[in-house]
Amino acid sequence: EVQLVESGGGLVQAGGSLRLSCAASGLTFDDYAIGWFRQAPGKEREGVSCISNSDHGTYYADSVKGRFTISSDNAKNTVYLQMNSLKPEDTAVYYCAATIRAMGIIPDMYDYWGQGTQVTVSS
Repeated sequence: EVQLVESGGGLVQAGGSLRLSCAASGLTFDDYAIGWFRQAPGKEREGVSCISNSDHGTYYADSVKGRFTISSDNAKNTVYLQMNSLKPEDTAVYYCAATIRAMGIIPDMYDYWGQGTQVTVSS
């Protein structure tokens, strides 16, 4: 059974930082791309970033480029999202997801999803 477990969310002031973790099990980690998505109340789920665990290629949404960094530790089957210079508009539930298809940040591409972790940025 594939499981993705997010952690690291919390409450932070604007300008602060958080690091999210996504621990994966039940899959061949190197074969998958892992994406981070977020969903704010009343809004659609949007892609934030993704990483290919085979070649560590990365992609970022324009809204987070230069502030967020995605990385993976293949030995730990874990993907991280370092979030710096956080803004109130980054407030959302953050989800990680796994796909064996091509890397991208379109939610429909992803087969497995975690339960999410709340990130709240106060102004």
